Amino acid sequence: MIPQFEGLLDSQKELMYDAIPLITIYIAGADGKIDLEETEWAEKVTKIRSYAYHESLQEFYANISETYSDKLHQYITSLPNDVEERTVAINEKLAGLNSILTGLDANFAARYYKSLVSFAEHVAKASGGFLGFGSVSRAESKLLGLDMITPLELEEGEEEEEDNENENENNEEA
Repeated sequence: MIPQFEGLLDSQKELMYDAIPLITIYIAGADGKIDLEETEWAEKVTKIRSYAYHESLQEFYANISETYSDKLHQYITSLPNDVEERTVAINEKLAGLNSILTGLDANFAARYYKSLVSFAEHVAKASGGFLGFGSVSRAESKLLGLDMITPLELEEGEEEEEDNENENENNEEA
């Protein structure tokens, strides 16, 4: 178990994990359609982050990658089909992270928050643009900041994690 999750209720842990498939739907579905490229890339990012991300979050992403596809499909079928209704529902659910994050180690919480925002950016860039990567729709760009979650910063002296998914993706395909 992730040491930072000790003391959390099961429902709190579940929301921490479910944030990843929820963000996938939130961003990918912002324009009214959830593209296969976006969901496949999101799943790949979870796998890459399980070994090529800040060490404090690797186990978290390893756990997510085991259940990501099932959770994603569960949420796609249970959330409203209407984009606006779905966006509101996900906003409300993700806002629940605020009370959880304030009770965690400050640096872990900040890294977790930054990983969510970075993850949202990866999902948004997964379809469109040159060779299917790089273009973010207007609807997606409005949601990228994950404004329902209070931004958290690392304490002074702590290193930022590097977001190496694209570099690792290129190495895996070579």
